[in-house]
Amino acid sequence: MKKAIKKSLLFVAVLVTMVNYASNVSPLNEDDNVKKTVLTLNNVKEGQQLLIKDNNQVILYKEAISKSGEYKKGFDLTALPNGDYYFELNKDIVIEVIPFKVKNNLVTFNKEDKTQIFKPFVTLKNNTLFVSSLSLNASPIEFVIYYKNGSTTELIHEENIKDKVNIQKAYTLDATKKGDYVFVTKTQNRVFTNNINL
Repeated sequence: MKKAIKKSLLFVAVLVTMVNYASNVSPLNEDDNVKKTVLTLNNVKEGQQLLIKDNNQVILYKEAISKSGEYKKGFDLTALPNGDYYFELNKDIVIEVIPFKVKNNLVTFNKEDKTQIFKPFVTLKNNTLFVSSLSLNASPIEFVIYYKNGSTTELIHEENIKDKVNIQKAYTLDATKKGDYVFVTKTQNRVFTNNINL
């Protein structure tokens, strides 16, 4: 009988110790789950670029999308210094910008601040350069055309456009000046370059 009581007491003591231990142990991934921000993007394509930039357009992270469809990944953004940052998904004709803020290790997103920057569409037909550009918020845009002749570069045309959402332009290049041209578009702190051969 004494042996049975001793075994029971020993079992109760072990059980109490285990319950006590289990109540004091936190889940292994609790910190990781709190810190990680899961970014989910639909309809991505293989080869598109995902970037994280700071407010000065410095690239902090860069990844080439490896699989088309849905992209989902966790990022620990809490280690970033206080400030404004951006996720950017660089697609064929548009850049999707998702801003977020880090303050005292807390990351906040505002879905309403998500924007799109449309890349200019530039085509050459005979010696005429056709340009289409869309700016949903009518941001100022600058078009510059350079002619490259060997090691020298000559400014051919420069134009600033303000307060227009949909821009359609045609520029006739000098058919006698064969060679390489560079068409530069500057808008929303971005520079897009198109190389054209006439």
